[in-house]
Amino acid sequence: MGWDTRLNERVPPPESELTLWFRTHVQPHEPALRGYLHGMIASSDIDDVVQETYRRLLRARERGAIDSPRGLLFTTARNIARDLFRHQVAANTFPIAEMEDSPVYDDTPGVRETVSRRQEAEMLTLAIASLPPRCREVLLLRKFENLSQREIAQRLGISEHTVEAQLNKALHRCADYFARQGAIPRAQP
Repeated sequence: MGWDTRLNERVPPPESELTLWFRTHVQPHEPALRGYLHGMIASSDIDDVVQETYRRLLRARERGAIDSPRGLLFTTARNIARDLFRHQVAANTFPIAEMEDSPVYDDTPGVRETVSRRQEAEMLTLAIASLPPRCREVLLLRKFENLSQREIAQRLGISEHTVEAQLNKALHRCADYFARQGAIPRAQP
């Protein structure tokens, strides 16, 4: 900061063009971005994803003008959330060769059932991850946060009819995913 000799006070330096651009075109969308991410990832990961999104967006802006900052903001956040999901799924897998004392080799009652449930949970996770973003968001809000169709519609700013349609679409796509994996018989038209 420099001194303003007329007022004998410190004057803050002028904001950089990048800072001004960020405050004007990106920061106002943060509440909507956090709401969007809330339906996609764990609440504990939202701050990290938002920060990484901002970092990537500012780097992109330093390279040149951005025609649609809001669109790039949401697209970047979605891609980071997907990468995080893929990383978490990959981190939860390990080669069979590393499973020396694994309970899978145990013949005690319940092992098969435990393994089956884990496989079903992993398949459900992958089925949900394969959904289009809006379908996934509606499904997660309805089935895992137990929100009503009205509450989902209000949160996402869409009609209740759209919520119902997206939920049906998500459920059908998940069923198709399970059928392709051989987990359930294919539905007959």
